Amino acid sequence: MKLRPLGDRVIVKRLDNERQTASGIVIPESATEKPDQGTVVAVGPGKRSDDGTVHALELKVGDKVLFGKYAGQSVKVDGEEVLVIREEEVLAVFE
Repeated sequence: MKLRPLGDRVIVKRLDNERQTASGIVIPESATEKPDQGTVVAVGPGKRSDDGTVHALELKVGDKVLFGKYAGQSVKVDGEEVLVIREEEVLAVFE
């Protein structure tokens, strides 16, 4: 992917939700909620403070993260939908 986020932004690819219940009922895509988990595919250089220094981000490429349902901006790149969000909108990192 040829997309480089600026500042304290990260690019996240949403993880797919299960589309079938435990009893075997298939849920159509239009009825499912957007997943709130994803994998970081790119990170920006960091947040610039008032004195001009850049503070590196805690996130790194490959981190599996949890974020709010309405966080960030959804965009299509190379036919793939990704989410551009600020590091502060990420709620947690799975370990």
